[in-house]
Amino acid sequence: MSAETTTKARPTYVLALTEVRAVERLSPNFVRVTFGGEDLDEFGTVGDVFDARIKIVFPPEPYAIPAIDRESDDWWGSYLAVPEEERGSMRTYSVRELRTADAGTELVVDFVLHLQPGLTGPASLWASTAQVGQPVFIVGPRRGVPAAEHGGAEYAPGAARSVLLAGDETAAPAIARILEDAPRDLRGTAFIEVPTASDVLDIEAPAGVEVTWLPRLADAPHGSALIPAVLAYLGDVDAAIEVRDLEGEDLLWETPDYSGLGEEIAPASASVERYFWIAGESGVVTTLRRHLVKDLGIDRAQVAFMGYWRRGVAMRG
Repeated sequence: MSAETTTKARPTYVLALTEVRAVERLSPNFVRVTFGGEDLDEFGTVGDVFDARIKIVFPPEPYAIPAIDRESDDWWGSYLAVPEEERGSMRTYSVRELRTADAGTELVVDFVLHLQPGLTGPASLWASTAQVGQPVFIVGPRRGVPAAEHGGAEYAPGAARSVLLAGDETAAPAIARILEDAPRDLRGTAFIEVPTASDVLDIEAPAGVEVTWLPRLADAPHGSALIPAVLAYLGDVDAAIEVRDLEGEDLLWETPDYSGLGEEIAPASASVERYFWIAGESGVVTTLRRHLVKDLGIDRAQVAFMGYWRRGVAMRG
């Protein structure tokens, strides 16, 4: 037998059993939940979070934690092995803040409350009634693992001289985290559409980034404020705006190095002037993609388009 020893590589993700430490209603449509627990001590890297995505397992009952095998390297397989009626529901969220201190690590997530009839899902229902002490499983990147290895983040401006960030309320936490983790000399602009003026939140953005909040008019559809604001900023003031109906289509997910549509993407020029990051309701994101790429001729390799959800569809995973 060889004297050499083989060190088993640790998974790039952590399956953390956490508990709710605090619940704060920030605005009519945002609830901030703080999670803590020893398992979070290997979770994420402060200052390098940006738009990192995490998975939260919402239990079928408030304190009924599913029996996921925490020793397995295959957290997804372990989750699926739990009987469906016991495993709860898994949804994807962005990290709003990652805090480390002598007392341990805390993870902050801002939830959007979709509580209107027909739009409510397990995540909104859970967040609307969350209580301190409730246990919750969270899956996310292991501390020290670069985003390129764990694959759960898309923000990658490279050598771009400025950025344009745009999204609806579901993208607001990611945009906020991107701006707060970005270099202080970053330049650019951010457009964030929210349901009401009371949903405007504080963001510690670099001085060179202008943040514009866009409250929707009462009962106006998603994108009604965001799309014209972004296109006007880019000089496309005469565009005919019609949000596509994406019934039966997959969520749009197009980044500078991945195409969910199967398109070939040429490498971006080393002298890219501006990087675009656009996320939110998939029909809105698809509409902006059409205008930016087809009408304005913006290089596909300069843009990340991400459909976080789709109108009228309860998202899974």
